[in-house]
Amino acid sequence: MVPKRQPTWQPGLEDYRQVLLEQNPWHMDARVPGVLAREVERPMGAELWRRLAMGEPRRYQLVLGPRRVGKTTCLYQTVRRLLGEGVEPHRLWWLRLDHPLLMEVPLGPLVQSVLWASDASGDNPAFLFLDELAYAADWDRWLKTFYDERWAVHVAGSSSSTAVLKDRRLESGVGRWEDQYLAPYLFREYLALVDQPVDVPVAPTLAETIDASIKAKINIAGLSESRRRFMLTGGFPELLLGSKGTYDDEESTLLQSQRILRGDAVERAVYKDIPQAFGIDNPMMLERVLYTLAGQVTGVLSPSGICQTLHGLTQPTFDRYLSYLVHAFLVFTLPNYSGSEASKQRRGRKLYFIDGAVRNAALQRGIAPLTDMVEMGLPMENLVAGHLHALSQQSQVRLYHWREGNDEVGLIYDHPEAPLAFEIGSSLRHGRGSFRKFIERFPRFRGRCFLVVPHVVSTRPAENSDEVGTLPLDLLLLVISAQAENESAIRFASNTS
Repeated sequence: MVPKRQPTWQPGLEDYRQVLLEQNPWHMDARVPGVLAREVERPMGAELWRRLAMGEPRRYQLVLGPRRVGKTTCLYQTVRRLLGEGVEPHRLWWLRLDHPLLMEVPLGPLVQSVLWASDASGDNPAFLFLDELAYAADWDRWLKTFYDERWAVHVAGSSSSTAVLKDRRLESGVGRWEDQYLAPYLFREYLALVDQPVDVPVAPTLAETIDASIKAKINIAGLSESRRRFMLTGGFPELLLGSKGTYDDEESTLLQSQRILRGDAVERAVYKDIPQAFGIDNPMMLERVLYTLAGQVTGVLSPSGICQTLHGLTQPTFDRYLSYLVHAFLVFTLPNYSGSEASKQRRGRKLYFIDGAVRNAALQRGIAPLTDMVEMGLPMENLVAGHLHALSQQSQVRLYHWREGNDEVGLIYDHPEAPLAFEIGSSLRHGRGSFRKFIERFPRFRGRCFLVVPHVVSTRPAENSDEVGTLPLDLLLLVISAQAENESAIRFASNTS
């Protein structure tokens, strides 16, 4: 009989100690290395520490969003902020839970070790940063235990997928943790990053902010090239910072973005995040579904047509795979607007990517978006939809599209007091007839409809005979960005007051 082969290496206590030392460099010199926490902070990076440090009401913080938007950087910046507020370094602990060694250790005993090492108490709790939280087995039950038994720890976690979180939230999360959504960079945030800041007067609602911005006559001259570069690169901090101050040609910018996003945003989600969350055994079919969806961006989904294209895929499987891609922050869908909630759910959904650059990476389109006018039109509509989606995550206002027969209005922002409808076009020749039928069908949108095109003079709906206003694309992107930042600030302020 061949003797049983022993492992060539097994981790010992010193190996675990070394991992924790490497993940917590501030324990050595009381500072977070600049390579981990850049000086440029996103709004969440500047505010999250206040919410985390609060005593009562005590809530753990879960930072969710697509890969590469800066979730980990935001948590490192929170560590830096807490150090600056006088929290002792030995009370701040980082655990990257997708590390091969830490994945094998139950979260409870791991946190017990941290509490012992930090000498934590109710008056001087430990601050625990759990990067890629969903990789820890039974993480939700452990967080519930920490909270209910009042362990001396404040927790912030991150995840690139809501898959596991949403399945377990109702049982464990209510009243114990809060989700904080971190979107890709929005246009105004990007302009500030590249030293082109634009002030926007912000009001309580998006409709009022649009009106105030028209009145303020914001100077948007010269922003079209910046917007084009932003659209090709995608709203991902490392890519944007890497291209800051450079003058690479558009082809190089586009190809570099596609190469990085394909590996980090697409393939890691399809072949790592989603299989880890759901245990699917055919990620190649999932990638084919994503590829097919990328070819139908801004269009109304036809599940039966997609299943025919992907031979052997049943509609229940397609619906399940689509939900996985939504939970992984790759795509989102908008239901058809109508007066009936049941009707909204039955009728066709419209598909968008969280960021249009991810769509280009999934399709491996190369330089086609630079030379094909249709290809450039799709990212424009997706860009507006992505901005509105980011705003809706903060404001909790629902988004829709509307289609009835041959009539269509692209994007509906269904604010209860100040709803808005937008149609995205390439020029003023874009048809407006659908707006008339939409207003007849839903009179609450009278005076609240806008045609959005790249180059146009801003007008209010009341100024035009067809009651449809006009907005330059860049102005709308700026306004939505400013509104999203304001909604986020209000949310943090209300949670810390």
